[in-house]
Amino acid sequence: MKLRLEAGNDGFDLRFGDRLVLRHRHSCPAVVMSRGDPDILMIRGNFRISDTPSEPIAPAGWRTCYGGVELLDGDVPVVRIELAANVLKLRALVEGYDRLRVHFHAEPGETVWGGGEQMSYLALNGRAFPIWTSEPGVGRDKSTELTQIMDADGMAGGDYWNTNYPQPTFLTSCWLAVHLDASCYSVLDFTDPAFHAVDVWRSAAAFEIFADEGPMGLVSQLSARFGRQPQLPDWAIGGAIVGLKSGASSFDRMERFIDAGAAVSAVWCEDWAGVRETTFGRRLFWDWHNGARSAERYPDLKARIAGLHARGIRFMAYANPYIAVDGELYEEGRAGGHFCLQRNSDDVYLVDFGEFDCGVVDFTREATRAWFADRVLGREMLDIGIAGWMADFGEYLPTDLRLADGSDPMEAHNLWPVLWAEVNARAVESRGRTGDAVFFMRAGFSGVQEHCALLWAGDQSVDFTRHDGIGTVITGALSAGLVGNAYSHSDCGGYTSLHGNVRTEELMQRWCELAAFAPVMRSHEGNRPDDNLQYDSNAELLACFARWSRVHAHLSPYVRQLCIEASEAGLPAQRPLFLHYPHEPALFTLQDQFLYGADLLVAPVIAQGASAREVILPGEGHWRHVWTGDDYAPGTHTVPAPIGQPPVFYRPDSAFAALFAGLKEVL
Repeated sequence: MKLRLEAGNDGFDLRFGDRLVLRHRHSCPAVVMSRGDPDILMIRGNFRISDTPSEPIAPAGWRTCYGGVELLDGDVPVVRIELAANVLKLRALVEGYDRLRVHFHAEPGETVWGGGEQMSYLALNGRAFPIWTSEPGVGRDKSTELTQIMDADGMAGGDYWNTNYPQPTFLTSCWLAVHLDASCYSVLDFTDPAFHAVDVWRSAAAFEIFADEGPMGLVSQLSARFGRQPQLPDWAIGGAIVGLKSGASSFDRMERFIDAGAAVSAVWCEDWAGVRETTFGRRLFWDWHNGARSAERYPDLKARIAGLHARGIRFMAYANPYIAVDGELYEEGRAGGHFCLQRNSDDVYLVDFGEFDCGVVDFTREATRAWFADRVLGREMLDIGIAGWMADFGEYLPTDLRLADGSDPMEAHNLWPVLWAEVNARAVESRGRTGDAVFFMRAGFSGVQEHCALLWAGDQSVDFTRHDGIGTVITGALSAGLVGNAYSHSDCGGYTSLHGNVRTEELMQRWCELAAFAPVMRSHEGNRPDDNLQYDSNAELLACFARWSRVHAHLSPYVRQLCIEASEAGLPAQRPLFLHYPHEPALFTLQDQFLYGADLLVAPVIAQGASAREVILPGEGHWRHVWTGDDYAPGTHTVPAPIGQPPVFYRPDSAFAALFAGLKEVL
């Protein structure tokens, strides 16, 4: 298929195969252009971005030209549209016009998904989504007291569109996808049902168009376009990763999990390089160095790691692309020219991360990418046996600094997570560890898929709230999976605990039930570990984590099959129901249950106090309840869901039916 122009008396249509992509009429021009006047404020990764566009032009006239069409304001050409295969290119022809608003055709009742990893809404209809990687915010609901408190403190409350991982790609229920191939600030705007609008903060834009007969083929195409991830290693899917950060005593605590019957594949100690205490909570010491602080907190770490590995247990750590000014690596980085600089001087640009300042490692410079990949991630981490790490952050690139390659920070900001992912993948590859060592990221943008094998859902609040609690993990995994990210997981137990919001036993139990049905199961102690329950706080929670870790490990043969499907067809492990049942429109907006592969349906309990929940079973033929063995017909059912028995169903004719039937014995 390729784009083609169909001219008419009052305008023209652009089609891709039999799909109408864009319609231009005198009464409804396809493009509006203007001059932008942006205002940008950043406080610790939280951005406030506004624009005051002026002198808008909505060119109604048009004429064909070689390779495309020109839009006319009167008799003057003001926008050129070029067509090439599946690429639609637009360029403003008037100097100073740096805003384009493009109206793509929308069919009546059409559902839209995409936008990267969206945490609040799977279906995007009726809302606009700025594409700008940032902190997602705490609370993310302007009506809640927590969000209001956080907004007053550094604009940190967030809203429904805020995400670590945005992507200017949308898919529709006509099985058409549109991708903006640009890293600038943009907005996917679906507030008008008459069209799908994309605002682009540039004078030129290129859109790639994809189409297929159904959603599986479309998702496969997108995954091929952005790059497919390597299969996860056996150790990552074969047990739980226990997150502990209490120094050397973490190893003793890990033994308690093992003694309780947990299937432990790795211990994750994000405090491996040291800690610092702040008013936000216990933070890490941002100096990714196996030096004095590390030796004090984890004596003989290399030997410890080797001993764990001999038992089949990996050791995982933490890193991010910033280095604290009071760290041992900072002076080496400054002397080597590895940091971003102030716009009007050669001084290092420092970012306040909340009671400590850091230099931003400048990944636009090849020597710096090599330095961080080899010197930091390679020698300090991989070479002492570390098997993986949280590759945190990537969203904070300010827009008023100077980059080594001379690029505009407004254009580089969204690309920063991709460069960060590339550096991590480069380090792993340099040690021959691709497909074995695993790093996981929360930040992303178009192209991160090629480098980052595993996402995690970021810093959810430790609660059941609609826009920032446990349920957002499902929405994030499903939306990210549609644009080429096969594997996602979350901080089991949640992360953000502020202003008296602390974990409950119910939340921790329900999060285990959810985490067991993700490709990777990993716990986290949160930002205030001393104020919150941990999975080893009491015997009941420890037994809960152990049970669900065994469920997770039991499913590893099935997850291996999902990894094969991801590498061969680009299908995500966790899937929205419509991916396999596209002829059931009622499934298009369903975001609180998912298919784990094609044969397992999971409906986690994400409402506080619930002991039952409504479950939609799609398709034809029966679904079998994992815990009771009862068969359910397709349709909507209210299913009992006491703690310890979340609604999970499987296809009795699945090749893995015996494996699924064995889950109740494991539990």
